[in-house]
Amino acid sequence: MSDAPVLVTGGAGFIGSHLVDALLAQGRSVRVLDNLSMGKRSNLPMDNPRLQLLEGDVADAALVSEALSGCQAVAHLAAVASVQASVDDPVSTHQSNFVGTLNVCEAMREQGVKRVLFASSAAVYGNNGEGQAIDEDTPKAPLTPYAADKLASEHYLDFYRRQHGLQPAVFRFFNIFGPRQDPSSPYSGVISIFTQRAQQGLPITVFGDGEQTRDFFYVADLVELLLQALLAPQVVSGAVNVGWNQATSLNQLLAEIGGLFGGLPPVSHQAPRPGDIRHSRADNGRLRSSYRLPPATPLRKGLQGLLGLD
Repeated sequence: MSDAPVLVTGGAGFIGSHLVDALLAQGRSVRVLDNLSMGKRSNLPMDNPRLQLLEGDVADAALVSEALSGCQAVAHLAAVASVQASVDDPVSTHQSNFVGTLNVCEAMREQGVKRVLFASSAAVYGNNGEGQAIDEDTPKAPLTPYAADKLASEHYLDFYRRQHGLQPAVFRFFNIFGPRQDPSSPYSGVISIFTQRAQQGLPITVFGDGEQTRDFFYVADLVELLLQALLAPQVVSGAVNVGWNQATSLNQLLAEIGGLFGGLPPVSHQAPRPGDIRHSRADNGRLRSSYRLPPATPLRKGLQGLLGLD
């Protein structure tokens, strides 16, 4: 890669800030575009001279074009990463989750930038493949505007690949967790919410019976994959699942958290939320054959990292 900066949209957020740290650690220049609605300046080493932060939204086409100017590659992570928010306000979330992707594609086409890493989601599968490992060819059945926007973004990236020579590396994230997930945010993952409430001794609410399962993947492991996708001479064709092919129920997760704290506060159950998927587990054969995977960070060790106990 050249000395030109890498643009990270959503770079002040949970995953984006970890990727920014890793790129800077390699001596690269990074430009971040983030509206700071969920991201935080405190997630970024603002004193690093190789880091530039542009505050604004990917829905602003002119700003995206400015942010991309002179860049060599893009990691497009900006999104309203909440299924519930998209259900409650599909119009606003569509601006970030789909229009933002289209703006990135157009700016890349205009400026001749080719490599783009895109954060898609296991939500594109809906409940298809429930109870078994989901491979990338599983029929898509988005249940929410969030999932529909992610799938539409994948299709547009493929169009720009075929028509304009873009090189998209598309990852369908399952459940990423780790430090900097903000438990106070309505968009936060279940792990950060559960751990914070356990830490504070506050009651924990589970939507459903707790037997729903997720495939949890630690953020440091993810960043190793993202760096490979940005730096590799060639991109892997088609979307790639990011998961360990390991199902963990929310009840099992709570047991692990309870083990770290010597017990749990009261746990209550409410009705499942609209659009929630019951079982989600990645068939990661394509991931394993396409990338050098780090050893999987065990759930307990990842929880310790999130809590600063490691």
